[in-house]
Amino acid sequence: MKINDTQRIGMYKSYSPTTDTRVRTGSSGSRRDQLQISEEAKELLGAQGKSDAERADKIESLKSQVKSGTYFVDAGKIAEKLLPYLK
Repeated sequence: MKINDTQRIGMYKSYSPTTDTRVRTGSSGSRRDQLQISEEAKELLGAQGKSDAERADKIESLKSQVKSGTYFVDAGKIAEKLLPYLK
């Protein structure tokens, strides 16, 4: 028995790099992507960078508490935060 599957060959040819011929039109030459960041975004990025030192100190403090076994979680506070999601 002989099985001919010619569709697979056609699909291979469609992905061949030799068939990808793009012609650029216009006199603009090569265009480059541009990115513009708003002033509000710049302010947010600046404010975020200032609190990195404070955050690192807090993380180190929590790590040391967990390591020494003195860190405890208040179950009531967790329940209060989860309650709105359960309703």
